[in-house]
Amino acid sequence: MIERNDYLSKLIARQNNGMIKIITGIRRCGKSYLLNPIFKNYLLNSGIDENHVIEIDLEMRENIEFLDPDILYNYVKNKIKDDKIYYVLIDEIQKVKDFESILNSFLKMKNLDVYVTGSNSKFLSSDIITEFRGRSDEIRVFPLSFKEFYDAYPGEKLNAWNEYILYGGMPLILNNKTVEQKSRYLIDLFELTYKKDIVERNSINKIDVLDSIINILSSSVGSLTNPQKIYNTFISNGIKELSKNTVVSYIEYLLDSFLIEKAERYDIKGKKYIGTPQKYYFADIGLRNARINFRQVEENHIMENIIYNELLIRGYNVDVGVVEVRDNNQRKQLEVDFVCNLGNKRYYVQSSLNLDTREKTIQEERPLMNISDNFKKIIVVKSTMRHWLTEEGILVIGIEEFLLDKNSLDL
Repeated sequence: MIERNDYLSKLIARQNNGMIKIITGIRRCGKSYLLNPIFKNYLLNSGIDENHVIEIDLEMRENIEFLDPDILYNYVKNKIKDDKIYYVLIDEIQKVKDFESILNSFLKMKNLDVYVTGSNSKFLSSDIITEFRGRSDEIRVFPLSFKEFYDAYPGEKLNAWNEYILYGGMPLILNNKTVEQKSRYLIDLFELTYKKDIVERNSINKIDVLDSIINILSSSVGSLTNPQKIYNTFISNGIKELSKNTVVSYIEYLLDSFLIEKAERYDIKGKKYIGTPQKYYFADIGLRNARINFRQVEENHIMENIIYNELLIRGYNVDVGVVEVRDNNQRKQLEVDFVCNLGNKRYYVQSSLNLDTREKTIQEERPLMNISDNFKKIIVVKSTMRHWLTEEGILVIGIEEFLLDKNSLDL
């Protein structure tokens, strides 16, 4: 059993808060598993009577009748026999026609505490959070972090890392034993689940364009780009019957599916956002690798993507930093990989495969040294060593220590 204690803690913290708890995230990342058995077992083990847990999995054939909103509503209502709290756990709620009205009705029942999940193809946070603004609470679930993966991995740490950077952290990857099985699982998952969902949900007819955009983003993880640049690529390749708006829309569909994430650029000195270009990262590096048939597996870009995902998992808002400096009387922009904010906390994080020379160290330190505030500045490198300080006082953390210690930024 893969323990997802951080997500369980988030559900517990929201228990009985009077809102609809909405569990979102990329398909197959473990949303349903979080709801049942993990959260259901917590309720039962904490003394909740099993009769006060109303569980409905709408993907099960035997529950097909509950796709009728009136039958579902009456079923839940008839389960309520007293004034004690009843916990309603519904998986794939989007399958119910007019599910918004059902959830609104549940909100008016004072002794219901409601938790729902749905596939990201039809149940995106942007859909339902808008519908229930102020009355819903979103819990975003990600694929397995490296720590979660390593805790469940039946092998040594180095082997776990080598597997993780190649096959990623989709939970079911741990059930596949051979290279062929792992590769085929991810390739089929990308093509038959994510891409199929995006095409059907958005009625896409230019599938070849969607494929090309996915391939471009897969091949340029961690590189600056934008819809205009991608559109120009199509035009330069002789594809004339295509608008920039189509490119923009298709990228938005990928973002809405939680398949990719966008990091905006932030001018650290000017304290403002820069419009374009941006960086795009994949929610799971194994899916990215599968999309390009496990070519271009450059560990530096993969490590940067994994660090970005880890920061999101820890709850940070993450931007790409820009620091403007003068070099020989010319203005030059230096990049800080990640500007991480959470409440009044801020960290500046660089990702570097190694600091094997003094010149390389100076190169990675330079943008950090040109930031005038006193927030912590960190370089994450591929190393099994414990953290250390550079000559300039910059904290250097090995990737293992960074990923396995959730408090590593505060070392």
